[in-house]
Amino acid sequence: MKKWIFLLVVLLSIPLFFSCEDLDDTIEEPSLVIKFQFDPNQVRLNNLGQPASIPAGHAAQTPDFSKISAHYFELAPNANTQLGDGAVLFHADETTQGGSVAIDFSKATIVGEGEAFLKIPLSQITQGNYEYVRVSLAYQEYTISVRNAGNDYLGKLASFVGYNTYITTHSIGNNAFPVNGNRLQGYWAFALNDFPYATSGQAPAGATTVPNPIAATSPIPSGSCVVTGKFPQNLIITGNETRDIVVTLSLSCNNSFEWEEITADGKYEPSIGENVVDMGLRGLIPTYTR
Repeated sequence: MKKWIFLLVVLLSIPLFFSCEDLDDTIEEPSLVIKFQFDPNQVRLNNLGQPASIPAGHAAQTPDFSKISAHYFELAPNANTQLGDGAVLFHADETTQGGSVAIDFSKATIVGEGEAFLKIPLSQITQGNYEYVRVSLAYQEYTISVRNAGNDYLGKLASFVGYNTYITTHSIGNNAFPVNGNRLQGYWAFALNDFPYATSGQAPAGATTVPNPIAATSPIPSGSCVVTGKFPQNLIITGNETRDIVVTLSLSCNNSFEWEEITADGKYEPSIGENVVDMGLRGLIPTYTR
């Protein structure tokens, strides 16, 4: 009898043993999680990271952001760290299918506010003390207001701010925009929300604002969209972390959609020839929680 009791105890303990082992196998190691936030009240900056007003003869509005994508992410130890010499944690897929090297839009990760854009195990990140974040933005999608014949309408704008993007066909709602080629920084497409109207265009070369407060010591290439921001307190990676570190990239969309005015009324009216000149985000403030 004692022998049977012993065997029963052993058999009952086997599932428990394997269950615990399986549970241990599913525990994820801590990661660095990257998220985006859009702030309409954050300071509006210029390319040097200085507060900027709207130029004479121009007007701007604060768009209602819904989606964003980036193709490069780097942690920089200090203001003298040259672009690419920090901890490069992400570089999205590129292609030469359109001729020159370009971001492959078909493989882009596109997220909304608060969604995880990147999740990188902390064990894969070089231990160190990081003062700055550098993120190269690639795509923005948001709602803007346009005027036509005295009436105001809402529509969605797709804004490609990466240095160069290879696009097959992209869509806004039911509107398809076949491109099948490369588009340099500043390509955009627009569709009205409730009416069958869609169009596309190209902002002037070099007109996209890309704030970089350390431009004097660590410049970025012309035509790129590598926005730079400083942590309020340095991010320290020790290698002993037991929990995720969540980095939130707060981007200023304060009057970030800018055009040349023909009628000085602060209304974007493309039908009379008012042209988009700048779609660059207006500053980056990175923060983190552990």
